[in-house]
Amino acid sequence: TLSSSSAASDVYKRQAPRPRNLGPFVTGAVMSALFALLCSFYLTRPLTWLREAMGQVAQGRFDVRVRPRLGKRRDEIVDLAEDCDRMAGQLKALVQAQQNLLHDISHELRSPLTRMHAAIGLMRQQPDRPDMLERVERESRRMDDLIEQLLTLARAQSRQGNNDFASVDVVELLAQIVEDARFEAGMKQCQVSLLAQGAFLMHGHEELLYRAFENVIRNAVRYTKPGTAVLVEAAPAPGGQWLQVCVSDHGPGVDPARLQRIFEPFDRGTDSSDGFGLGLAIAQRAIALHGGSITALAAATGGLRVRIELPQATAT
Repeated sequence: TLSSSSAASDVYKRQAPRPRNLGPFVTGAVMSALFALLCSFYLTRPLTWLREAMGQVAQGRFDVRVRPRLGKRRDEIVDLAEDCDRMAGQLKALVQAQQNLLHDISHELRSPLTRMHAAIGLMRQQPDRPDMLERVERESRRMDDLIEQLLTLARAQSRQGNNDFASVDVVELLAQIVEDARFEAGMKQCQVSLLAQGAFLMHGHEELLYRAFENVIRNAVRYTKPGTAVLVEAAPAPGGQWLQVCVSDHGPGVDPARLQRIFEPFDRGTDSSDGFGLGLAIAQRAIALHGGSITALAAATGGLRVRIELPQATAT
C-alpha cells in the first residue's frame, strides 16, 4: 500500500505543471508601455503646439512660430510646422498689404475731396467764379479715374472670371497700343517703335492684357526724354511656348533699390509723378493672372527696361 501511494505521488508530481518565470514578460510589457508613452509624447506634443499656433493665427496673431520650438528635430512634423509658419507669415503680409492699401486709398481720395469742399465753399461765397466749377469738375474726374483703376486692379487680382478668357494675339495687341502711344509721344517729339515678328496666340483676358501693356508703354512714353525713342520688342523664347516683351525708354530710370517696389500700389517711383501709382501694379497683377512675370531693370540707354514674359498656356 505504501509503495502504491508513493508511486501515485510520483506520477502526480510528474503531471503537475511547473510554475513559469513571468519576469521577462512583465519586463517586456513595462518597456513596451514606456516606449508607447514616449512615442505618444514625441508625436502629440508638437501636434499640440501646432493646434495652439493655428488657434492664435485664427485670432489674428500672425507672429506665432512653431518651428523654433522643435529644435533639431527632422521629420514630417517639422515640414508641417515650417508650412504653418510660412502660411502665418504670408497671412501677415497680406493683411498688412490690405491695411496699407486702404490707407493709401483713403489718402488719395481725401486730397481731391478736400479741394472740392474748398472750391464749393468759395463758390458759395463768390458765385461769379467759374474757375471753381472747373476745379470741382477736374477733381471729380480725378476721383472717377482713381476708382476705375482700383476696379481694374481688383479684377487683375481676382482668380475668377476665366470664362472671359479667349484666344488673343499678343503681337497684334501690342501693335494697337503702340499706334495709340505714338500720338501721345508725338506731342513731346518722341517715337515709339515696335520690333516683332509673326504672331503669338495665347489664351487670356484681352482687356487685362491690354491694360497691362498699355500702362507699361504709356509709362515709358511719359518718362522718356523729349526727342528720344521708346522701343517695344516682342520675341518668342526658344521652343515658342513663351513670349518675351521688353519696353525700354530713355528716362531718368529708377533707383536699383526701388526696382521691385514700383509694382506696388500707389508707389509713384519718383516724387514728381502726377499719377496714382497704380499702372504698374495693375500690369503686375494682370501678368501674374496669366501665369507670367514682369521685372524692371536698368536699361543700357540709362532709362528703365521692363521685361514681361507670358506663357502660351494660361496657368490655372
